[in-house]
Amino acid sequence: MKGPDSSARSGETTIPSSPDHRWPVRLWAVVIAFAIVTAAWSLHVDVPPRDPRRTILVNRIAISVGLFAVYAVLDASLRAARAGRWTPHTAVGVLRARWTRRRLTLAASALLAYHLVYFCYRNLKSWNVFNDERDDMLLRWDEWFFLGHSPAVLSHDLLGEHYAAYVLTVVYVSFTGLVTLSIAAPLVFTERIRDGYVFIASAMWVWVLGTGSYYLIPSLGPFWSRPEEFTGLPRTMIQESQDKYLAGRDHLLSDPGAGDAFAQVQAFASLHVAFTCMLVLMARHYGLRRLSQVLAVYLFGTILATIYFGWHFVSDDVVGIAIAFLAVLLGRLTIYPHGRSEISETRSPA
Repeated sequence: MKGPDSSARSGETTIPSSPDHRWPVRLWAVVIAFAIVTAAWSLHVDVPPRDPRRTILVNRIAISVGLFAVYAVLDASLRAARAGRWTPHTAVGVLRARWTRRRLTLAASALLAYHLVYFCYRNLKSWNVFNDERDDMLLRWDEWFFLGHSPAVLSHDLLGEHYAAYVLTVVYVSFTGLVTLSIAAPLVFTERIRDGYVFIASAMWVWVLGTGSYYLIPSLGPFWSRPEEFTGLPRTMIQESQDKYLAGRDHLLSDPGAGDAFAQVQAFASLHVAFTCMLVLMARHYGLRRLSQVLAVYLFGTILATIYFGWHFVSDDVVGIAIAFLAVLLGRLTIYPHGRSEISETRSPA
């Protein structure tokens, strides 16, 4: 990932003539504001924030740190190889020179900020089950869009209900791994870590805006409101997940005080689509044309999977795409409020 500063020499970065040191502060302002909202809503519903089996916050941070270390070593090796002098010793030298204390601190700060926002998002998403669902309205919108037909049934008729189900299952369940792999990469592979922060800020805004959409129109998805449309599909881990999520929702509604009570299902908007579309837009932002094309194909498959399995209404996917564009805009404004034209000098280090 060369990033917007691909023309810069290794180890050199461009900075503003009047350096703006407030961009990490602006990122953390988003975190703090979202945390305050989370704390207030926790008091409102009388349910504390939870990290079930440490899978939302603790384990994700650990995985991100591990991937960050792997990426940093890979990046240093590639830089040493491009300089025509790769040896383990020179790669370690590049690694040490690039990852100064300041850059490491900024990277750690970004990863922590992202994961705290994600933790808040997941808890707010869980608590939204206390609101009344509005699936009937979204079903009417789908029927209006498709002239009285169900888009899920149309997709089953078009693709069949056997082989396509297995292919789309792979597409859908791969999303979690894609998100996990993507978070640390821009912090490592961009020349200026500030450019990596644009990705982190955009990803954070996806979760923040997505939370707002959940509360705007609470819903569970066609697989819950029109289950008869999906009985012809083979049983895969998709249906197992849907059953698990509905059981978790029922558990939280029946016993909110239980320490393991946690809900994971919401439909409007589709943040699978929003985050994937954000990846496409960020790949284009960093000048990675081929990667953006591959991700665009993956985005199409994700949209199709959300409809095929009844996870989402069509309107969920449309709004998910809109959230992605808005999140990237807000992410860029958070880190570069005056645009990158403010950069005019070249200095080292990052």
